[in-house]
Amino acid sequence: MDFRFADRHLEALYWDNNTRGLPTGIADSFFDLMSVIVAANDESDLRALRSRRYEKLRGKRSHQHSLRLNKQYRLIVEREKGKAGITLVLMGIEDYH
Repeated sequence: MDFRFADRHLEALYWDNNTRGLPTGIADSFFDLMSVIVAANDESDLRALRSRRYEKLRGKRSHQHSLRLNKQYRLIVEREKGKAGITLVLMGIEDYH
């Protein structure tokens, strides 16, 4: 699946392995999740992984989705429609507790 970064810290993490400021284990979970995103053909592949809990957010953030990194942290994404299909825009990693 196509993706792009809206957050420069996530981009630095992905390309330069810059884990500064992240709790232990979150970077590993992020890289595991990124391999899933890269291999996915579409959103149904993300939904099929129940442990990642690909879900739409509510309220003011209803245009965003989240994917579970662990019990506490989520990767926040937005869907962007284009001529080539859906692109995931990676917004950031958030602490949900």
